[in-house]
Amino acid sequence: MCHGHRRHGRRRGRFGSRQDWLRRLEEYQRDLEQELADVTDVLKRLREDQPEPQTVRI
Repeated sequence: MCHGHRRHGRRRGRFGSRQDWLRRLEEYQRDLEQELADVTDVLKRLREDQPEPQTVRI
């Protein structure tokens, strides 16, 4: 059984062409950037709502 035909033409692989890879990775990057912005916002709000720590003097 010969699989020589696989060597001809562009091989798209599991995720498609180079353009597909770029599109998916750019979309993933935007999603990650938005998630990071959301986490940063939550951290900022938690820090603002946090009361000042009290020091105990002995």
